[in-house]
Amino acid sequence: MIDKRPIAFFGEVMLRLSAPGRELLFQTPALQVHVAGAEANVATGLACLGHATRMVTAVPDNPMGRATIDELRRHGVDTSRVAREEGRLGLYFFQYGAGLRASEVVYDRANSVFADRATDAWDWSKALQGCGRLHLSGITPALGPNSAAAAIAAAEAARAQGLGISFDGNYRARLWETWDSDPRSVLTQLIGHADILFGNHRDISLLLGKTFSGDGDDRRREAAEAAFDAFPNLQLIASTARHVDDADSHRIAARVDMRESAHQTDEALVAGIVDRLGAGDAFATGVMHALLEGGDAKAAAEAGLALTCLKHSLPGDASLFTRADLAAFAGGGLDVRR
Repeated sequence: MIDKRPIAFFGEVMLRLSAPGRELLFQTPALQVHVAGAEANVATGLACLGHATRMVTAVPDNPMGRATIDELRRHGVDTSRVAREEGRLGLYFFQYGAGLRASEVVYDRANSVFADRATDAWDWSKALQGCGRLHLSGITPALGPNSAAAAIAAAEAARAQGLGISFDGNYRARLWETWDSDPRSVLTQLIGHADILFGNHRDISLLLGKTFSGDGDDRRREAAEAAFDAFPNLQLIASTARHVDDADSHRIAARVDMRESAHQTDEALVAGIVDRLGAGDAFATGVMHALLEGGDAKAAAEAGLALTCLKHSLPGDASLFTRADLAAFAGGGLDVRR
């Protein structure tokens, strides 16, 4: 039976400020603004595909905070569990790459309302009420001790209530290094509650403190089997492999591992890239969409790859594509849809 209950997403919503075009930050005084946040991106993407999603977060009670709520609500995300309090909204600055110049992110997220909120300020019985799943990412615990403790409390509450838990590794070394953190310990606790993990062999190496031999499919399967052995609740691991030719041309494949089976797609050439940020969240969106529709490993990998590829064509962090867009992509037609 397909679970139609809402999915709860716990994480920070913030603003992304981007240099226009391919300019360096502050080369000109103009900056483009988008609402961002790993969990919010997946919540938005799934809402655009017709699924019920709920954002659990905290934003400042000011025009910037209200703008983030309005943007989520505009795409169909339930914002009734968003707290509004005094403080600041997290920001990050993005500089697009070009040719052989890599893109760059600069964080300005310290002491945001979300990061500094007391762990016991979250009411998980209300936040998760009526939901069938909780989605988290490794960015939330990386923000600081309060958000790390809150993420663990959220996972424990969801597990106690019988919810499924999906976790996206999203390891961000720059965030973990800003405080006296122990990422392996925290992430191990969180993934111990999850039944779905978005992460590759490098994420699993970090968690288990071991490297994996071989290359390509064999290495990914070896890592997946090690993770399944280490985390009894884990049932599915989804990942992508990306080869960067230059800032405008990437080759991407998707993979889904289950305990008894796996599926890896062929590599897709993604050229003429508009914006690669949020592509991992789009992948998670596609995988979860397929699973919510009752799909198998093959369907999940292919839907994840499709939304990943499509996201590279869209400015901003979130995937805003519909079921019709997915169907058109699967049909392979690239001419104008009239």
